[in-house]
Amino acid sequence: MKFEILTTDSRTRARRGRLHLAHGVVETPVFMPVGTQATVKAMTPDQLRSLSVEILLCNSYHLMLRPGHESVARLGGLHHFMGWDRPILTDSGGYQVFSLSELRHISEDGVRFQCHLDGSTHFLSPEGAVDIQKALGSDIMMALDDCLAFPADHAAALVSMKRSMAWADRCHAHFQKVATDSQALFGIVQGGVYPDLRQQSAEHLVNRGFPGYAIGGLAVGEPNAQMYEVIERVEPYLPEDRPRYLMGVGTPADLVECVALGVDMFDCVMPTRHARNGSLFTRDGHIAIKNARFKDDPGPIDDSCSCPVCKTYSRAYLRHLFMANEILSSVLNTMHNLHFYLDTMQRIRQFIEFHRYDELLADVRRRRSSALEE
Repeated sequence: MKFEILTTDSRTRARRGRLHLAHGVVETPVFMPVGTQATVKAMTPDQLRSLSVEILLCNSYHLMLRPGHESVARLGGLHHFMGWDRPILTDSGGYQVFSLSELRHISEDGVRFQCHLDGSTHFLSPEGAVDIQKALGSDIMMALDDCLAFPADHAAALVSMKRSMAWADRCHAHFQKVATDSQALFGIVQGGVYPDLRQQSAEHLVNRGFPGYAIGGLAVGEPNAQMYEVIERVEPYLPEDRPRYLMGVGTPADLVECVALGVDMFDCVMPTRHARNGSLFTRDGHIAIKNARFKDDPGPIDDSCSCPVCKTYSRAYLRHLFMANEILSSVLNTMHNLHFYLDTMQRIRQFIEFHRYDELLADVRRRRSSALEE
């Protein structure tokens, strides 16, 4: 893996970069659509390519359970299995396992949990998380971490952070033994909302020399202002020449704000999940397409959007599809929302290149403020 910084904004911490991976080049800042079970819901790989998606996120927890990472490996790896020839990032499964709460037991060795599908018992260790992702063949894999619920006091956050760092050490050591040149392992900064713990975590990981660093444990219920503060406080402790990945965030406005704080990579289920629920993104916020006011509306979702859906279909038609529970509703809504996110990232990269990122940031804040007032 190679990461190069092409431009740094002069008024913010925003960076314009390029990530070279085994299956292609990724322009950063980048948004990764979530393909949980080796598919982005309602989208074919060809449709994703037509939207200029450069990298996907897939979920090793779900793929480990169904169809099984060994099966995927026998079938040629995740890229061949799902017909996707561009880069893939896989998470470790930590967040999904820890969200099971009553169905798992954590120890220093790893976590034992019950499958949400059939109740069968499984054990996931740091070494196992690496082996699973190696079998899947992703370009970037994530270390296993202990995901902390919000709110949590300092003592609980300290225990969780130290466990995450111990597991990161084991992932790193095992990765050195089994990895191929086509894969990279990222570490994950933890520590809740406590700056001192975040600093300790970041410094520990940097000492191990990971090729990239994720900021985990955010967007779990804390206020946006607190999330931004954590990112701002941890960023100085992360190497400038390594990519920074904010996990599970967020709204288009969050992306703009967090790029200004130095983040390079994002993922979130929001554009696809919102699409299936009939919530569509526009420059002035999102709209609920089921609302009766769109029944006879001949206009596009967003008249400033250049996506195929806005060029072709009216709000009235999209409302009809949603109300009729047609499969095409999820397809078209998802296509629009993903285009909106990817177009946002393209605009972000352009504003950084022109050293005018503060103008984009001000415009997004103004629109967000206006939407809140309404």
